[in-house]
Amino acid sequence: MDFSLSEDQRAFQDAARAFAEGEMAPHAAQWDEEKIFPRDTIAAAGAMGFCGMYSPEAVGGMGMSRLDATLILEELAAACPSTAAFISIHNMATWMACTWGTETLHKDYCGKLVTGEKLASYCLTEPNAGSDAASISTRAVRDGDDYLIDGGKSFISGAGSTDVLVLMTRTGSTESGAAGITAFAVPADLPGISYGKNESKMGWNSQPTRTITFESARVPATYRLGEEGEGFKIAMKGLDGGRINIATCSVGAAQATLNHAQQYVQERKQFGKPVASFQALQFKLADMVTELVAARQMVRLAASKLDANDADKTTYCAMAKRLA
Repeated sequence: MDFSLSEDQRAFQDAARAFAEGEMAPHAAQWDEEKIFPRDTIAAAGAMGFCGMYSPEAVGGMGMSRLDATLILEELAAACPSTAAFISIHNMATWMACTWGTETLHKDYCGKLVTGEKLASYCLTEPNAGSDAASISTRAVRDGDDYLIDGGKSFISGAGSTDVLVLMTRTGSTESGAAGITAFAVPADLPGISYGKNESKMGWNSQPTRTITFESARVPATYRLGEEGEGFKIAMKGLDGGRINIATCSVGAAQATLNHAQQYVQERKQFGKPVASFQALQFKLADMVTELVAARQMVRLAASKLDANDADKTTYCAMAKRLA
């Protein structure tokens, strides 16, 4: 098994690192302190292909492997984990819209989503449906050529500042569970959609987090993703990649933290010598590096499993997120 990166992969990594150091790192603290959602910077990332990394080439995406995408996201997260995490969520939602969307949806939105000109949120969580995703109650009812959507979502990244909501709804009965869930790509500014306040968080403030309320929001049936009842399957496929994405953002943040720590222990002096010479700190740094490399390798293994459509891909994606 060869763990070395290819020449192309190193080029992706170098391009992402240069972008992150030049366009993200200098502003990350201000974005967090002032709750700035850096749409212009995200659009600039989109111009480099970072907003449609694994979306199909047929709709303008890069068609990258999930492994290649982790290399890019890790570099972006080393500069600003919050913004990189939103870019990863946008990539997941965009991939879902581009993969299961109709030709109408592709024409209306996908071309602009993959470039970052328009942004997407992923809307699954509800006040009473988190880990138990099959219990969602937001309802979509067919009305001619449209659906009327009523309900609410909570803790939605980007909500109120994005253009498309990749939304999980219930079209079947409550008893139908996962089989009654249907997915849509919903224009975020439709009548009947309202947003709550930007939540107070301990960090990750460069991406807003809000509740969303739907009150008879009318959505064209042409914006449905897949068929009725396929939403849960689509959501779970999205989350396989989403778990890898968040895991690799954690690895990038950890690498940046380690870099700062290694620099600081050389600069800080006590008892006439750098604290890097103290064995206790050497042990601590050794543990940090070991855990970081183990997490990175787990993420890359999971991404490779997902790329290969391995039967155990979901398990490995979950383990990667847990470890990282």
